[in-house]
Amino acid sequence: MAQVEATAERVFAADAETVFDALADYKEVRGKVLPGHFSEYEVREGGDGEGTLVHWKLQATSKRVRDCLLEVTEPTDGRLVEKDRNSSMVTTWTVTPAGEGKSKAVVSTVWNGAGGIGGFFEKTFAPKGLGRIYDELLQNLATEVEK
Repeated sequence: MAQVEATAERVFAADAETVFDALADYKEVRGKVLPGHFSEYEVREGGDGEGTLVHWKLQATSKRVRDCLLEVTEPTDGRLVEKDRNSSMVTTWTVTPAGEGKSKAVVSTVWNGAGGIGGFFEKTFAPKGLGRIYDELLQNLATEVEK
């Protein structure tokens, strides 16, 4: 069983605190910026960063839907970690300054992939597909924070 990783990043015309606060706002902002691949979005506990428990379904392909129940932590400044209670999936969001009034957000998701031929295809294609979903999410986030 190999580990699979998908990563995306974007530079924003907004400071790091603004971008991080928007990402950590599961009550108002996060649900608005999720692309159509996400459904059944629901904040179950908290809603602002550390201590949040959030649910959604992620439809990565027409046949592959992940039911996610994510515990949110903030291990360091500028970093959000979402650990899925239903799988080995862990998503880390890191927001850092990137010059005057700008910031960079990097999202990285890792999980234990399947074995055998299915695992080969997962490791080959899943990162690209999830990367495209994250690119859309980051675009939506940019629209939100660069107003």
